[in-house]
Amino acid sequence: MKNQAESKELTTQTIHYVNNPGGPTLGYSEKSGVSILERDGLYFKDLNRSGELDRYEDWRLTPEERAKDLASQMTIEEIAGLMLYSRHQSIPAASGGWFTSTYGGKPYEESGAKPWELTDEQLAFLAKDGLRHILVTTAESPEIAARWSNEVQAFAESVGLGIPANNSSDPRHGSDASAEFNAGSGGRVSMWPETLGLAATFDPALVRRFGEVASKEYRALGLTTALSPQIDIATDPRWFRFSGTFGEDPALSTDMARAYVDGFQTSSGDREIGGGWGLDSVNAMVKHWPGGGSGEGGRDAHYACGKYAVYPGGNFEEHLKPFTEGAFRLEGKTGQASAVMPYYTISYNQDDVNGENVGNAYNRYLIQDLLREKYSYDGVVCTDWLITADEYGGKDTFLTGKPWGVEHLTVAERHYKLIMAGVDQFGGNNEAAPVLEAYRMGVEEHGEAYMRSRFERSAVRLLVNIFRLGLFENPYLDPMVSAATAGQPSFVKEGFDAQLKSVVLLKNKDAVLPLKPRSKVYIPKRYTPPGKDWFGNPTPESLVHPVNMEIAANYFDLTDDPGEADFGLVFVTGPKSGTGYSQGDAESGGNGYVPLSLQYRTYKAEYAREISLAGDARDTDVLNRSYKGKTVTPDNTFDLNAILETKEMMKDKLVIVSMLLTNPAVVAEFEERADAILANFGLQDEALMELLTGVHEPSGLLPMGMPANMRTVEEQLEDVPHDMVCHVDSESNLYSFGYGLNWSGVIEDDRTRKYKKAKQ
Repeated sequence: MKNQAESKELTTQTIHYVNNPGGPTLGYSEKSGVSILERDGLYFKDLNRSGELDRYEDWRLTPEERAKDLASQMTIEEIAGLMLYSRHQSIPAASGGWFTSTYGGKPYEESGAKPWELTDEQLAFLAKDGLRHILVTTAESPEIAARWSNEVQAFAESVGLGIPANNSSDPRHGSDASAEFNAGSGGRVSMWPETLGLAATFDPALVRRFGEVASKEYRALGLTTALSPQIDIATDPRWFRFSGTFGEDPALSTDMARAYVDGFQTSSGDREIGGGWGLDSVNAMVKHWPGGGSGEGGRDAHYACGKYAVYPGGNFEEHLKPFTEGAFRLEGKTGQASAVMPYYTISYNQDDVNGENVGNAYNRYLIQDLLREKYSYDGVVCTDWLITADEYGGKDTFLTGKPWGVEHLTVAERHYKLIMAGVDQFGGNNEAAPVLEAYRMGVEEHGEAYMRSRFERSAVRLLVNIFRLGLFENPYLDPMVSAATAGQPSFVKEGFDAQLKSVVLLKNKDAVLPLKPRSKVYIPKRYTPPGKDWFGNPTPESLVHPVNMEIAANYFDLTDDPGEADFGLVFVTGPKSGTGYSQGDAESGGNGYVPLSLQYRTYKAEYAREISLAGDARDTDVLNRSYKGKTVTPDNTFDLNAILETKEMMKDKLVIVSMLLTNPAVVAEFEERADAILANFGLQDEALMELLTGVHEPSGLLPMGMPANMRTVEEQLEDVPHDMVCHVDSESNLYSFGYGLNWSGVIEDDRTRKYKKAKQ
């Protein structure tokens, strides 16, 4: 064919490329059966192999026009497949644990498969169920991720109407690879602070730049949707998803949400296809509508014990602002975030129309009346993962189904209720059967024409997000280009610079920082007792240095003898006290509910509510979830011991504390014993060392208040920001929202003037 540019051998696929004068380059697999049509000197892919140029195959038309044409041609079975969103997939597949899959019936290690080959499970959901939205977690390398993506796209192109896959990822750019909800970390991309660390910069322009870099790296890995940003206002300080947010302040969260989505979704110059969308764009799925940061007692709705979000302060509307004024009101041409994920929670007593207390995605008032109609949102609504699956295990089980409020319905009935509430897609569902059963339920109640129209409406929304990114024209990657793009030096440097800007200097008594390079340092090992990870898997005890000692040795002289050291450097994480539920308490006759604590020592909840605001009247649950008078001891109380013991050994010498925070923490237990305290939210060791030695000056600000004690934590209202008494340190500094130090003292600049509250 004339004007055919080249062919490339990509893994097992030979990809042919055809250049269009003034138009997109077409890429198609030799094995797919797709051919090229020529019309008026232009070239188009014959994706359905009809020999005719269908409207959805015509790249000159708008994404909306193409999506409507394609949806009209799809069978209900094909639309049902499009509405699925896969369970977590790793490349290559794990042979045990949560992400287990096989190759030809064998574990990866025994199969002889290449790491980029498709698993048995992937082949099944692509072919049998028509699934086209895949959630990717770990990837061995950018090159392998690209090769795997090419295999997926070639397979998708070869069947049916040739609809490409829309691969996606949870956040994967964090510097703390052990953090919760960072299962996608790795794959050799640039490292940035966790979301809370981005918030600590108080710099929306930096966050937009992060989105621009991250989107390029996502596209290099074959990823076209980001299951982020998490823009819940974290108004309860105990919530264990706090670190994934932009903090507790509605105004800061709104500006950061807007910047993040603009960065991810916007393409420019010759990379733009139209309307700001293009070859560098990644769909942003903002979460979690209408906000999940007000779980009663700080509990989280991944667990049955935390299914209720409560609003004792009557502050429901403020939780919507990062969506309605941020992610839905962009500065860039894409206009609004392309997708929204409701949270697992039941927004307790917030449905003024139907009076339902069901999970947010099931609630027609929240999805149809509020999101769709009042706020005119017409993008994709995708459920959080496993909300249609059955509940099993204990109330602190992470990997159970989460059908909160609709536990009595069948799986198919849950799908039907979601569809009728306005949902388009089902997270964590690989099987089309319950979607098709839901369709049949709708036909019985509303008739075939109504349900066909309803399914096509969701199909159009889902297809538009694929068309806008150019995937129908060319979904293929050059693995060598992917390897050169992801983690390129300039991106790595920008991420490192952002880490430096995210660190908050809380205390610097007598200006002891910065330290003199080559000072002698004592770094105690960190003890971690045996426990469980956030999936519930057992973890062994350990006693190891909490920092790469080779990196530390590049800046300081190391010693194991505190008596020889010039200063002690202690690494800790914030207190970790579990899920707020105890099987042991339930088995001994209690209601099972226990406190969540932000202090290291054993905490007794003397100031908790006598009667919970929400509860479950079913025989299998409890109505009053109060934990008043009960105690909890954090798993890492040893961190506090390390600080106090180091101070004792160091006597009058300096003790510096580095805190990795995922939540606010009660620092009163050790603050007076520390000469300097630095808080970070995901940081490479080199960044900390450069701050300690004065190569860079700290500039981060607290994106949340640090409580004075646990009484104020109990007495604050779960849905209200800035309502705690904050800690005052030995230097008379108040650890409130927007506080931070540089070498000169308390930071006061344009950021604090814009965001910091006058009452503080």
